[in-house]
Amino acid sequence: MSQEAQLTSLLAQAGITVNGPNPWDPQINNPHVWNRIFAQGSLGLGEAYMDGWWDVEDMAEFFNLILKANIEKHLRITPNLIWQHVQARFLNMQNLARSQRVAQMHYNETDAYKASLDKRMTGSCGYWPEGVTNVDEAQEAKLDMVCRKIGVKPGQTVFDIGCGWGAFMGFAAEKYGANCVGVTVSPDQAEYGRARYKDLPVEFQVKDYREFQGKTDHVVSMGMFEHVGHKNFRTYFEVARRVISDNGLFMLHTIGSPDSKETIDPWLEKYIFPGGVLPSLTQIGKAIENLFVVIDLHNIGPHYDKTLVAWYENFDRNWKKQRNPEEERFYRMWKYYLLCCAGAFRSRAIQVWQFVLSTNGVPDGYVTQR
Repeated sequence: MSQEAQLTSLLAQAGITVNGPNPWDPQINNPHVWNRIFAQGSLGLGEAYMDGWWDVEDMAEFFNLILKANIEKHLRITPNLIWQHVQARFLNMQNLARSQRVAQMHYNETDAYKASLDKRMTGSCGYWPEGVTNVDEAQEAKLDMVCRKIGVKPGQTVFDIGCGWGAFMGFAAEKYGANCVGVTVSPDQAEYGRARYKDLPVEFQVKDYREFQGKTDHVVSMGMFEHVGHKNFRTYFEVARRVISDNGLFMLHTIGSPDSKETIDPWLEKYIFPGGVLPSLTQIGKAIENLFVVIDLHNIGPHYDKTLVAWYENFDRNWKKQRNPEEERFYRMWKYYLLCCAGAFRSRAIQVWQFVLSTNGVPDGYVTQR
């Protein structure tokens, strides 16, 4: 059976018809795409899309169907993927020196994020309770929920590990009267945040989380733990335990995997999240032993599907206003990133967890916030 026939058969099992009439059916523009996928697996699939070798109208649903059918397990394991696993197992791919790769490759794409995100530049999953109709409202709802989860009070200090462009810190300072300090490895993020929140008690430090010194009432971290790496999970929580007050709460918001992995998808690792890895519940549980007590766990994974689709709609609308033909490959890369991830959350292959952690538990009990 030819490579094309094999892949066409696998896709058919997932309800996908090559060159078919449905919005999730891929349209093939270059017949060599099959060889590329067989040779490079998911990396070849993504790069072929970037090069215009195939298209699909509803990419999120395309990936939802693929992941639900476990088609990716039939793709060839390439030497590049094997090398990724070797590196992840034997090297610390998220040490202090390598942590700068994330800033250089991903978070310095400020223009793309400005075109995609909400008005606060919140780079993690939004929250879409009943009545919320757009991504701006969804992020406000999420940030408010986080403040309520840690019970922040006026004048208290909150440490934001991986603060990004400062969305949480700005919100907590504006709405709850908090003093906030955050760390980011991206100078661009810090520059943006300092300018935007110059009149608020908000401090940006450009450094790795392991270099932070100080004591705070509470700790939050959203969309950063995915960059920590399994070899550093324990260190990460030790840092949080070192800086938090004895009565403080730590809200950890992270994408999670149903099993313990040492690498992420090769395409995402190469183009979006260098050194990224998704934690499992087992890994998090092991890393917090004798440091924190889990007092609340909230799974908001389905909300990331909505968030990513909203980001793509923003990006598509805003990017087209100034679209440059020379940037077409970047446009396709960013679209692929946002919508393949949307499909992954839609399929429930990956989750988003919000942990509320305490050093000693809450003696009078904890009231869950939603």
